[in-house]
Amino acid sequence: MTPPRPPTATDRVYQGIYQAMMEHRLAPGAWLREEELAQTFGVSRTVVRQALQRLAQDHLIELIHNRGAQVPQPALADAAHVFEARRVVECEVARRLGGRLSAAQLAELRTLMLAEAEADQRGDAPAAVRLSGEFHLALARMHGNPLFTRLLDSLLPTTSMLMALYKVGGGPVCVAHRHADLVDALAADGATGAAEMRRHLKELERSLTKGRAPAATPLRDVFAPYKDSDGP
Repeated sequence: MTPPRPPTATDRVYQGIYQAMMEHRLAPGAWLREEELAQTFGVSRTVVRQALQRLAQDHLIELIHNRGAQVPQPALADAAHVFEARRVVECEVARRLGGRLSAAQLAELRTLMLAEAEADQRGDAPAAVRLSGEFHLALARMHGNPLFTRLLDSLLPTTSMLMALYKVGGGPVCVAHRHADLVDALAADGATGAAEMRRHLKELERSLTKGRAPAATPLRDVFAPYKDSDGP
């Protein structure tokens, strides 16, 4: 088996920006200036440009002619499309996995769920948001269809931006006890798992309403947790 290649400088910048979006460190609508990112990550502007181009190709950021790169600022109306796509993917994943997960897989999901709950309890919102996404991605990977994983990987940052802009009262993207209910449902059977996933995603969608624009944060502060490591 070929060992995975070590992350490149471009990978590090890509993952740093992706994770900052997922953790609500980057506000929707924030500008990603090449020079500032190069200084923050200690890389060349060419490396930054390559990372931004990859993010744009994956529809995670927007490249605007003569203006630069910007974090998307989705409209509230976009939520219906995002959550419809998530239900198509994740309810099918839950239907296929329900009643078929191994003890080790259930233990992995419960570990992520407990870590998310602990992060929420200690007030570490970025970690709670990140772990919520990891929980959903873990399920997609367990399904085994890499296209489902890739699609969900592209939908989660948009979900995060929607939550940052429109979630009632702020708070975590998912609620950890809902993930506990979901694990119990998945341990039962496919129909129960799919129904609980649908309920969970519907609840998230209903939590969105007209909100307020998050405060902007200097990029050097946004990426401080990531710039000195090989990845988030």
